[in-house]
Amino acid sequence: MKPAPFELARPATLAEAARRLREGDGMARAMAGGQSLVPMLNLRLAPVDCIVDLGRIAELREVRAEAGSVTFGACVTHAAIEDGLAHDPTGGLMRRIAGGIAYRAVRNRGTLGGSLALSDPSAEWVSLMMALDATIGIAGVDGEREVPAREFTLGAYTTALAEDEILATVRVPVLGPDARHGSFKMCRKTGEFAQSLAMAVSDPGLHYARVVVGATEGAPVVMERAAEAMRRAGGQAWSAAAEERVREAAAADLAGAGLDQDAFAADMHAASAVAAIREAVRR
Repeated sequence: MKPAPFELARPATLAEAARRLREGDGMARAMAGGQSLVPMLNLRLAPVDCIVDLGRIAELREVRAEAGSVTFGACVTHAAIEDGLAHDPTGGLMRRIAGGIAYRAVRNRGTLGGSLALSDPSAEWVSLMMALDATIGIAGVDGEREVPAREFTLGAYTTALAEDEILATVRVPVLGPDARHGSFKMCRKTGEFAQSLAMAVSDPGLHYARVVVGATEGAPVVMERAAEAMRRAGGQAWSAAAEERVREAAAADLAGAGLDQDAFAADMHAASAVAAIREAVRR
């Protein structure tokens, strides 16, 4: 199929892009890399009158290192992160995750901000930015605001963005030299969206530990009990007893999350959390 006719706007500034979205009165959509939106347009699943292409806005492709954090423009591509062209504040975790997204052709065009704005439950960046305690910068006609990543994704394909707002930046804290992290993705074959995924990050210097499980058909689950179990296991030899404690904590987190899942899905997500934590503890 081919998309229905629409107007293509190519603004040079964020202010102009936000204005065009507001003028669209709910029938305008922002486009970054287009790797998700274009197929939806072709299938006529995203009816729009105007596409606002963000590709010409220079500030959205910038990466700025600041005291204690790195700020990524929304249009920084997966490939730029994978290839080390964009500074990685996580000591290699972001670079590794970027390299596992879909296929290289997708990573060449797909963007960090575009993935977060879509908030597919199975997308790696959605869960990882929660695990890293990142901050999402949002721009609109009425000004700018910031939202913690944990509060940005509200559900499957649902975010804190208003119809006339643009995800502009992603600010990621710099992990310390003693930080540990792990990730796990379960899928049928390389390049597919995950059936289950988990991100685990621990930074003793910041007294910080977080575990997030994604691909749950809703917003990723922040695993408080599992994070505490990871903190306790840190610095110790991984053992069968430690793994069992982590598994029990993950199962309790999932049971308390109110997910509509069967026993198989619950076991799968718990196993993903255990695998990510095991990798983080063993690093």
